[in-house]
Amino acid sequence: MATVDNIRNGLIDKILSIKNKDFLVALDKLITSSSSESEIIELTKEQKIMLEMSEQDITNGKLISQEAMDKRNLEWLNAM
Repeated sequence: MATVDNIRNGLIDKILSIKNKDFLVALDKLITSSSSESEIIELTKEQKIMLEMSEQDITNGKLISQEAMDKRNLEWLNAM
């Protein structure tokens, strides 16, 4: 897994090679807006309950693989 420094340096290298001004302006806006949106968001009571239920499912081993979930979804879609 890449470290944060490796990812950052890779992005810097890629950004340095970009010549398209419009693309760079759009990228700057994206980075600026995402960094300003890092405020703390308060969860609702219902969201907290759902997260607690998820934690209980994990603790109790009530899990399925992504592959099994994909299979269920396909079966459900095909039944429609």
